[in-house]
This record gives sequence, structure tokens and C-alpha cells, in this order.
Amino acid sequence: MSDIDIRTVDVVKYITPLREGGSLPAIIEASDGFLYVLKFRGAGQGTKALIAEFIGGELARAIGLKVPELVFLNLDDSFSKTEPDEEIQDLLKFSVGLNLGLHYLSGSITFDPLVSVADALTSSKIVLLDSIISNIDRTVKNTNLLNWNNELWVIDNGASFYFHHNWSTWENHLKGTFSLVKDHVLLERAALLQEASKDIIKVLNQETIEDIISKIPDDWLKNESDSFSPDDMRTAYKAYLNSRLSKIETLVKEAEDAR
Repeated sequence: MSDIDIRTVDVVKYITPLREGGSLPAIIEASDGFLYVLKFRGAGQGTKALIAEFIGGELARAIGLKVPELVFLNLDDSFSKTEPDEEIQDLLKFSVGLNLGLHYLSGSITFDPLVSVADALTSSKIVLLDSIISNIDRTVKNTNLLNWNNELWVIDNGASFYFHHNWSTWENHLKGTFSLVKDHVLLERAALLQEASKDIIKVLNQETIEDIISKIPDDWLKNESDSFSPDDMRTAYKAYLNSRLSKIETLVKEAEDAR
């Protein structure tokens, strides 16, 4: 039985921005004593990027991939008042409330397709995961993978579920597949796509999907520019994922053809 338990902790110290990310994520210390990479709700794509990051990360974990622990991070308004950098000050100000954190993997290195190790089954699972969540951002240019303790870790799923940027047309995306799989950084190594799809189908059942979607904070699903209610959005995310899983054989074939 699926039972996802996401902890909520408070930001107690802002340490440093990670300037290689367009949305200026930061390393922070939380009230549990651990360091996290904080993804800000006040950054460019707002809470939609946090939702994509959260769903993608928990789906990856469910299918047996290595993912840093995800936590909800409470940020109060005291940090923006002491920050001298204006850009970061604004980001902190617009991000008061619930944000998303990924456990900081100290000493990890960015995956390099030329030298890093990634086995065929793990590579195949990541390729299919990204086809399921329509992640357009795991390419040679931006791998969004880390090597840590000689293992491959999945991070940064925020560019997934791009249908949620326009709710009026989201149902059109139920018909499609994922042609951008041809640009996937791990496609060449994904030699066990059939085996990976069997593993995925075993664990990504309706209950697991329901559990993950139910854990999205209501607060992240409320946006003045959206006509959908939080319940409508949850229903749409579930319908989208179930639709993708129902045609996993088509996604496998598409990836195999692209290889």
C-alpha cells in the first residue's frame, strides 16, 4: 500500500543562492538541522514548478529511482528584511509561506554524459518517467541528474506537466505522446525499456497516483489567473497520469524508435 509522508520544516538560515538555476534556488538550513535546496514559490513559474517538481520526484521515488528527500519548507518574512541583494530580497518576499525543499547532497557532481556511469535499467526508467510526466528538461545541455556516492540521483522535474500552464486546453494533451524523448540525455543508454515499463506498471497504480496528488498543498493550487479549482486540478493531474500509463507501450515504442 502506498503511503507518502512529506515532512514540513521551517527555514532557519538562508545560506547561499545557486546561481546556475534560472529561478535562483538556494541552499538553506532548516529547523531539523539539515541543509536543503529551496525551490521558491516566488520564482518565475510560481507554484506550478513546485507542483511539477513534487509529483515528478515522488513518482521517481515510487518506481525505485534515487531522489533526495522532498520536504515542505515554511519561509517567514524575516529573511527578505536582512537580505542586501535586491533580486534575492524580492524572491524571498514573494515566497513567504510554503515552498519546496530537496535534501542537499553535499559533494554531489552534475551528471556528465561523457564520463558518468548510468546503468541500462535506471536509464530506461528515467527516460520513461520523463515521457510520462512530459519533462522537457533532461537533455545534454541540462541533465538535471547528479552522481552522489557512486549512484545516479534524479533532481529538478520542474519543467514537467507543461499542460498546467494553460488549463483551458489541458485535455488536448491526453492524446499526445512525448516526441521530445529524442533529446533525452539518457536515451542512448536506455536499452531495457520493456523491462523498465513492467517495473513501472507494477508500482504506479491508481492508489499511488492518488496518494501523491492528494499531498499537493491546496495553497499551491490556488492562483488568481487559473479558472480551475484545486479539486479540478487534482482530477486533471490524475487523469493525465493515468492516461500516460495506459499507453506506456506506445511511449516505449516511441523511445525505442528515437534510439
